[in-house]
Amino acid sequence: MASEDNMPGPVCLIENVKGQLQVNQEALSILSSIQQPVVVVAIVGLCHTGKSYLMNKLAGRNTGFSLGSTVQAETKGIWMWCVPHPQKPDHTLVLIDTEGLGDVEKGDNQNDCWIFALAILLSSTFIYNSLGAINKQAMNQLHYVTELTDRIRTRSSCDQDEMGNSDEFVSFFPDLVWTLRDFSLELKVNGQPISADEYLENSLMLLQGTRQKEKEKQFNLPRLCIQKFFPTKKCFVFERPAPGKKLGQLESLQNQDLDSDFVVQVAEFCSYVFRSSKVKTISGGLEVNGPRLKNLVITCVNTINNGSLPCMESAVLALAQIENSAAVQKAIVHYDQQMSQRVQVPTETLQELLDLHRTCEKEAIKIFMENSFKNFNQLFLKELGTKLETKQEEFCKKNLQASSNHCSAVLQDLFSPIEEDVKQGTYSKPGGYCAFKRRIKELKKNYYEKPKKGVLAEETLQKFLQSKEDLADAILQTDQILREKAKEIEVEHVKAESAQATTKILEEIKKQSDQLLKEKEKFYMEHVKELTEKMEKNQVQLREEQ
Repeated sequence: MASEDNMPGPVCLIENVKGQLQVNQEALSILSSIQQPVVVVAIVGLCHTGKSYLMNKLAGRNTGFSLGSTVQAETKGIWMWCVPHPQKPDHTLVLIDTEGLGDVEKGDNQNDCWIFALAILLSSTFIYNSLGAINKQAMNQLHYVTELTDRIRTRSSCDQDEMGNSDEFVSFFPDLVWTLRDFSLELKVNGQPISADEYLENSLMLLQGTRQKEKEKQFNLPRLCIQKFFPTKKCFVFERPAPGKKLGQLESLQNQDLDSDFVVQVAEFCSYVFRSSKVKTISGGLEVNGPRLKNLVITCVNTINNGSLPCMESAVLALAQIENSAAVQKAIVHYDQQMSQRVQVPTETLQELLDLHRTCEKEAIKIFMENSFKNFNQLFLKELGTKLETKQEEFCKKNLQASSNHCSAVLQDLFSPIEEDVKQGTYSKPGGYCAFKRRIKELKKNYYEKPKKGVLAEETLQKFLQSKEDLADAILQTDQILREKAKEIEVEHVKAESAQATTKILEEIKKQSDQLLKEKEKFYMEHVKELTEKMEKNQVQLREEQ
């Protein structure tokens, strides 16, 4: 917030450069830094009526706004001084001092009219400073108020009757404080004392029942405008502060050097302004802070420079455009921050991501609603919805990509050993394909057990396995070829074993046959031997018997 320390004195807010109103960028930067609600007090009046002195007192200073002690007007354009509000914590008091109306050096009434109109548009309390009593001359000098309907519009349509719609016209008007300087009259009516406020009300009474209608109209017009445009009115009268040439030294005079009644009157004036001045608001009761006041200044000045009348409806719409665009951006920034903090990609399921999106989306919409106003036709809310939908799509794509990358890395890590086995020829043997398939099945199981794979876990796996189909086919073909050769070798082996078995059997049969022959031969020889022995024995016996 701009404070008394970082804004030690007033700066020019708006100046007239070669007939064009120009906004001072330094002042706009100061307003941009004020995030607190602002109470805007503006003062206008003729040259050399002591406007700047009162504004310095409201700032709590003796110096600041230049005081004119010569015939030359000091304040040029519109000046601004932002100070902490002395009675409202967390509020900023914006004091606006204007160049004197009716400066003979200008010779151009147009500039005065716009100064008067801008002070009305920008302030929440409008101080009109004049000298002496409220008389015909004072009212004639206040002709600017009768021209307000020619300087300001409430709506963009051109066929409206502003006076006929005074309720609408007055809705954005500030409270009026009329300060009467060097006031020397007694506040009495019919011998009875009256207050300054009662004096103001009596002075604003309309003239009725005269035969001179034109004169009556001229008399009543400024009074009627003040009554209609300023429902809240306050009047202060001030004694002459000091005699003679001391008036040119007001900045250096202490209270004891000033008229005591004047000192009391200034204190009462400041107390009332601090106590009663409201926060500046615009249509819909929206409180104005520094950035909003800055945008209001820019909009009004640009409209005047373009040759158009400042229109409160258009100004509010322009401000709404700025505020609501900023509210959309603020909501999007919050959404991005919260999603980045809460979402850990890849999410296990799409629903998990959508749930987080809905939560952050609700928070973003809430922030938008808190910072937006005059959201006509819900255009900015629709814009926010569109941007949030785009953000959701971006996060979904990011989630998919993260899932794909993570799953690919997991698969590469799991399957790299099997690729090394293929290179080493582990599966280049009969039955290698079945072993390869078993290994693939094991690795798939390991893959499914890995956490945080995200929504593309299955799709990435299938794509990866599809990329390995050529390898699997090659292993299968090799396996089939090797199996065929193995079969051929097996047949030959079986045949060889069969032939060998046959040979062995034949040899065994032959062996057995040979053995049988030998046995027969042996038996025959033994039988022959036995017969021979028997015959010999019989012969011996026979010989013996003989």
